[in-house]
Amino acid sequence: MLTLSYRTFELQKKIALAISRGKAASSHSVIIAIQGYGAVGLGEAAEFDIPSHSESLPKLLADIETASVAIETCDPFDRHGIEESLIESGIGSSVMNAIDMALFDWAGHSLKIPVWKLLGIKPRPRSPISVTIGLNTPQGAVDRLKAWLELGTIRGIKIKMGSPSGIHSDQVMFDAIREIAPAHAYIGVDANGGWNLEQAIEMSEWLRARGVVHIEQPLAPENVASFPELFDRTQLPIFLDESCCNSEQIAQHGRHCHGVNIKLTKCGGLSEALRMLAVARSMNLQTMLGCYGNTALGNAAAHQLASLVDFIDLDSHLNLTNDPTSGLEFDDGYLLNSDKPGLGVDYVES
Repeated sequence: MLTLSYRTFELQKKIALAISRGKAASSHSVIIAIQGYGAVGLGEAAEFDIPSHSESLPKLLADIETASVAIETCDPFDRHGIEESLIESGIGSSVMNAIDMALFDWAGHSLKIPVWKLLGIKPRPRSPISVTIGLNTPQGAVDRLKAWLELGTIRGIKIKMGSPSGIHSDQVMFDAIREIAPAHAYIGVDANGGWNLEQAIEMSEWLRARGVVHIEQPLAPENVASFPELFDRTQLPIFLDESCCNSEQIAQHGRHCHGVNIKLTKCGGLSEALRMLAVARSMNLQTMLGCYGNTALGNAAAHQLASLVDFIDLDSHLNLTNDPTSGLEFDDGYLLNSDKPGLGVDYVES
């Protein structure tokens, strides 16, 4: 028999993050534990809010109560059967992810091997992580990058754009950041749907001249009719995030983008993330691992797939003052997968 317990945390950011849709200094996360047959697995359900979907703490807690009953008599190795049962129960993607993550962690502990080995994946990431700089004044953005540089070597930078003040504000902030950015660090841009078609085309040319490697979600997800024209006219690779929550949506929009951002919280777990990677690869798309306000636990789960993707944007735990989990180390610009069983992450508070 499987039992599910959980704890709720209000996570505080060291520095609030502003994007085109708003600003956040904190968020809620629920850490679950699935126990049975001599092992325990941990998973994380995090709040998130995107134009097409939102899951706040009340939704997470209601889904966890439903899921705890649904999994009681399940075989913990039957992840796909459990996934189907949870979908039928109307469980949202964040708790789906927590259950799926916990089952992988449980299996790793049961077999005494890390999840990356369980999946037959190399432990080393293909690329370094990027650190995120939110919408800010030019000086505020510079100060944020300086704070990131205190961590050590930074090899990738993601700059949030789509300022309500217009693309000139985006450009001024970008130029300020670029003046102090390490020469070896790649720069990507994420507009979070904050531009219209003409702005996106203009900015793709402007950013390409300044060495940017890609633009993420330049158009709002509901502006799907403009995706084909942007794809034809852009000067930079276009990655979709909010427009591609699962493998089905990659199949739908993949012809009009160059890459997709895969987030466990929005897709429902490692099982669906692996399907997204398979679909993206079949369509010759680049891939990125992303996060919301996740802890080290949530990002460690995503980072198990790090040797399979082109870009890694899993920095949220590095911006928390009170992460209740630990085990995902940052070193020389990279995150390091653990050799410990399961996801390699533990609670740091009782």
